[in-house]
Amino acid sequence: MDENQPSTIRLVRLLDANFNRAREAARVLEDAARFLLDDASLTEAAKTLRHDLTTAALALPVAGRFSLHRDTPGDVGTVMTTPAEALRSTGAAVINAAFGRLSEALRALEEYSKLFDPAIASQFKQLRYNAYTLHTRLVRRLQPKAALSRIRLYVLITADLCRGDWLTVAESALAGGADALQLREKSLPDGELLRRAQTLAALCHRYDALFILNDRPDIAVVAGADGVHVGQDDLPVAAVRRIIGPDLIIGKSTHTLEQALAAAAEGLTYIAVGPIFPTATKPHNHVAGPETLRQVAAQVNLPLVAIGGITPGNARDILAAGAQTLAVCQAVIAQPDAKAAAAAIKAAI
Repeated sequence: MDENQPSTIRLVRLLDANFNRAREAARVLEDAARFLLDDASLTEAAKTLRHDLTTAALALPVAGRFSLHRDTPGDVGTVMTTPAEALRSTGAAVINAAFGRLSEALRALEEYSKLFDPAIASQFKQLRYNAYTLHTRLVRRLQPKAALSRIRLYVLITADLCRGDWLTVAESALAGGADALQLREKSLPDGELLRRAQTLAALCHRYDALFILNDRPDIAVVAGADGVHVGQDDLPVAAVRRIIGPDLIIGKSTHTLEQALAAAAEGLTYIAVGPIFPTATKPHNHVAGPETLRQVAAQVNLPLVAIGGITPGNARDILAAGAQTLAVCQAVIAQPDAKAAAAAIKAAI
């Protein structure tokens, strides 16, 4: 290919434009992870993608001619805009727009790089797949309520009930397939509760899992939690929402159909129903049972989390009764192998 032919020069300009477009979009995603989410794992993933993009682009045989043939004043596309380009309503909207530019630019780089080196084109293809994964993780962090739909196994962490170090047990639960963790500590001093909440939030986000804090919306916000869970005697849901804002998750424990119906009118993200079976974790005089879960599922249009006495043996029956998510405590954290216990329940799901 003659590098001085007009057709080659136009191709070099195309590659240069898409490289710059992809690199700029990757930086927008990296800054969202770094500044909006303060998430080291996501920031590292975005930074790696940006660096790998540069490495692949500069390996192209014509990369040295990118700046030589750049012609911004003469580019007919620079004056073409749409009204949507000026509108960004949320951080998630910024991320979605940046991802759109990134994925389209990577596809163009992939296709046109085939004219020079199929191996480099394959690198751009892999980067496009990596961008899909990064985008999903970013949006889940910015919009945890939307991410709730994928949660199946939800594990409660209370240090006194853990068989071993609480943090080791928590990570084992995540490694075994837990999609969300809740920190439930009723008697810790605020400073220690905050420290543990921050630690668990970072751990959960490294595993692409949700982190929920029990009772304390103030600490949840500071710790970077994805939401708060409250009981019947805790702060009203409206007060919690004022503290945590519109985007974070709020769940509430209910034990009867009447409580669930009342909770559904409060603007919750999910309703927990239980105990489904008798449990030693939090004894109740009243056991809701699968029938209450079925009644709630028939009348409430919110995600339902079943809790209390759940095992691999009864998991499918509870899901069939209407639960979207199964929440457990000692069935995982009090077991000799928390990872295996979590995996067994997840496999049953």
